[in-house]
Amino acid sequence: MTSQAAQVKELTAPVADGLARMKETIAHELREQSPAVREMVEHVGRFQGKQLRAALVLLSGEATGNTTDEHASIAAVVEMIHLATLVHDDVLDGAKVRRRVACVNHRWDNQTAVLLGDFLYARAFAVSTDLSSRLCSRVLSEATRRICVGEIEQAAGRYDFEATQERYEWVAGAKTATLYAAACELGARYPGGRDELGAKMRQFGWDLGLAFQIIDDCLDLTSSEAEAGKSVGTDVEDGKVTLPVLWAYRHASEAERAAIRDLYTTPGLSERVARLRRACRLDAGVEFARQRADSLIAAALASVRELPSSPARRSLENIASFVLARSF
Repeated sequence: MTSQAAQVKELTAPVADGLARMKETIAHELREQSPAVREMVEHVGRFQGKQLRAALVLLSGEATGNTTDEHASIAAVVEMIHLATLVHDDVLDGAKVRRRVACVNHRWDNQTAVLLGDFLYARAFAVSTDLSSRLCSRVLSEATRRICVGEIEQAAGRYDFEATQERYEWVAGAKTATLYAAACELGARYPGGRDELGAKMRQFGWDLGLAFQIIDDCLDLTSSEAEAGKSVGTDVEDGKVTLPVLWAYRHASEAERAAIRDLYTTPGLSERVARLRRACRLDAGVEFARQRADSLIAAALASVRELPSSPARRSLENIASFVLARSF
C-alpha cells in the first residue's frame, strides 16, 4: 500500500465497514454479460481512488447519529455518479491518464467513454430507485443536473479572462462541490427530516468541495503527472481560465495579458504552463487561490464544530485538512 493510500485509509477508518459494503454493492450492480462492458468496467474500477464522496455519506451519517442500513447503498450511488463524471471529464479534457492508468477515452475512444459514463449514471440511479426513501433520488438527480450545467457553463466560458472570481466559484462549485454537498446532506438527512442539520452538513460539503476544486486547479498548474497520478496542464490546453490564472491576468500589465492570451490560444504550443509561469505572476495567483481554499476549509470546519465529539467528526475535520494539503 502506498503512503497516499494509507493516508486515505486512515482518514476513512471509522466507516471502513460501510465502504466495504459500498464496494460490494458497486461490484454487484456493474456486472454485465457483455464482454466489452465487463472489460471497461474492470478498467474504470481502477479509477476508484480516494472515494472521499462516498466516505462523506457514511461519515456524515455517523457524525450526526443518522446511520441507516441503506447508507452504504447511497454511498455506492454517489461513487458511481462520481465515476461517471470522471469518465466524461476525461473526454472533455482530452486527458490521457487517471490514477496512473490510461483514461477510457485514451484506451478506447471518446464515443465509448461517453457511453460508459452513461452506463454508470444509469446503474447509479437504478440503485437509488430501490431505496426505501425517494430522498436519495431527488437529491442526486438535482445534483447531477447542476453538475451538467456547471460543465456546460465552463465550456461556454473558455478563454474568458474577464470572468469574475464569483463566476469562477459558481462554475467550480456546480461541477465539483455539488456532489460533495449532496453526499454530506444525504448522510445527515436520509431517509428524511432533519432539515436544519442536513443544511449544515450540505454547507460543509459545499465548502469542502469548492476548496477541493480550487486545489485541483492549482495542482493542474504546479504538479507533475507522476505526482498527481493523472494528466496535468489540461486546463490551459482546453482554454479553462481557473482562479490562479484569473488573478494573474487581473494583476498583469497589458503586455503580460496579451502574452497570456497568446499562450492559451496559439495552436500547437508545447509546455504552455511553463511558458505561462514565465509570462506572468502565476505563482502569486496560485498562492491567492490556495488562500481562498484555506478560507473555505475554515468555514467547513466551523460547520461541524458543534457536532458531538466522535471518531467520525474527527475524520470529517481531518479530511478537510487533507483536502487543503493534498498533492494528488
